[in-house]
Amino acid sequence: MRRFSIAVVAAVTLGAALPTVPAHADARSEGRGLAHCVAGTCHFDVPPGTYDVRVTLGGTAASSTSVTGESRRSLLPETAAPAGKRVTRSFTVNVRTPEGEPTGPGGTPGLDLRIGGTAPALAGIEVERARRARQILLIGDSTVCDQPGDPYSGWGQQLPQYLRKGMSVANYADSGESTVSYLGNPQLWATVRPLIRPGDLVLVQLAHNDKTTDGATYRANLETLVEGVRERGGQPVLVTPVVRRWFNPDGTLNNGTALLVNGLGVDHPAVVRAVAADRRVPLIDLTAKTREMVESLGVEGSKALYLTNEARDNTHTSVRGATAYAGLVRDELVTRHLVPKGMLRVG
Repeated sequence: MRRFSIAVVAAVTLGAALPTVPAHADARSEGRGLAHCVAGTCHFDVPPGTYDVRVTLGGTAASSTSVTGESRRSLLPETAAPAGKRVTRSFTVNVRTPEGEPTGPGGTPGLDLRIGGTAPALAGIEVERARRARQILLIGDSTVCDQPGDPYSGWGQQLPQYLRKGMSVANYADSGESTVSYLGNPQLWATVRPLIRPGDLVLVQLAHNDKTTDGATYRANLETLVEGVRERGGQPVLVTPVVRRWFNPDGTLNNGTALLVNGLGVDHPAVVRAVAADRRVPLIDLTAKTREMVESLGVEGSKALYLTNEARDNTHTSVRGATAYAGLVRDELVTRHLVPKGMLRVG
């Protein structure tokens, strides 16, 4: 699956009518106040690392504000504030180089946050280095990655908006990767593995590009990733692949194209489930979850989840689809007690 071109980001107006957050001295503070923000983008000159961000939202009129950052990651869902009132929200963000896909362009240095929403109003902002943040690292392909160009989006790109302060997403999914290429490319597994810390979650979803991988090799590669995560003290979580939107005449997705059975007859979701059971690895059955959602929406309704209308693409998701699928992952993290419920935005 290919990588897509970078889109232009539209500027928004900041709610600067309210006073900015005072710039009190703080040895850990990396930046405070709206002086860092111009035309809807706030820039902080920080090195790679993990940072806590606190935003104060609201203005003289009713407002509704969202925050994205770095390579189009959704960091804060649209948040309403009544007229004349302020609300504060905090989240934790991973800053890295490259800032998006591991084999993609480096991006811009530092942390860039973009203020959006239907009626954006930013009254104050603070950024400081995180002290005790947990990581969710993602290993995957273009259905998971931080897609550089609109209207494409991977579900990993939308997952951060469901996390509260103290937990960040480090998305090392990359377009076009199979289990074979992910293990073999030094920019991928060899780079990610040393970053895994004790207690980190590592979600693995690779299948879409294993079109010529035989079953024994596919299974062995998954086991290599699982053991590599455990050797570093991390918690591996296997994720079955999102379905392709490929309907049978009867309105079901019960076919090899939709359910990721490759040309050699390898049933990828079935192998992932088997490895999870045999190696006692937590499983998120995203194949089953996304199939249920797509079939429930039907042939027409499910088009909005993918890029069917925009690009005749029934594999890659739109922002809407990626957000819905990230919500399924969030729900499974809670259900399987992989992340404390208090660390996730569940409403």
